[in-house]
Amino acid sequence: NTSHFRMDPDVPLVVPEVNPEDIELWEDTGIIANPNCSTIQMVQVLKPLHDLYGIKRVDVSTYQAVSGAGKKGMEELVRQMQDFFAFKLDESEVEAFPYQIALNVIPQIDKPLENGYTKEEMKMINETNKIMHSDFAVSATCVRVPVLRSHSESITITFGEGVDVSPTEVREALKNFEHVELIDDLDNHKYPMPIIATDTDETYVGRIRKDLFSNNMLHLWGVADQVRVGAATNAVRIAQKWIELEKLV
Repeated sequence: NTSHFRMDPDVPLVVPEVNPEDIELWEDTGIIANPNCSTIQMVQVLKPLHDLYGIKRVDVSTYQAVSGAGKKGMEELVRQMQDFFAFKLDESEVEAFPYQIALNVIPQIDKPLENGYTKEEMKMINETNKIMHSDFAVSATCVRVPVLRSHSESITITFGEGVDVSPTEVREALKNFEHVELIDDLDNHKYPMPIIATDTDETYVGRIRKDLFSNNMLHLWGVADQVRVGAATNAVRIAQKWIELEKLV
């Protein structure tokens, strides 16, 4: 799950539902790379829509749980909330993040780069194009939020000129895609949330709507457990697909 090999041109970067054919490239180096957690859940949503309409641009804002920073991130949020209810939040230690994370959001994940983006944002941008063998534009803003587990993403997708997006077609494409579950019933307050995604192996998508001003634009909301879908489960699925392709069973 290391990021070291992800952008190595000789190492396949794989999300099995999206680019299973790349698994066979493992023989060149003996390595298959597991993508960044936020990238995995996003490309699972993008793939069926790219096949449906052809994507030209993606703009994503992430709302990433503190567990993305490890055990210390979770412990810090819990400790700060305890301090808040004890009326001593102003005395609470800040170690895992640049600022207090309880009752706050921090619009920076990982180190800043010269182009104004962060390393986390550039991971999403570069990895998406490698996994999908695409050249469409991707822009990302990654934000840390006071949630213990599961990352959320607000995604705006621009398709080619002349495309007239049909939310019905979009829902059908997503509903039929492997390991993507549609939860999209605003009238009854049903939509993806971290409390639904946590400890599951699915990527949840909802809040699907056509842009009010551009027929070729779509907005949606996706959530997945970044420890499972965004890491361990994807690694297991890579291994399962590799066994299948190598006909080892």
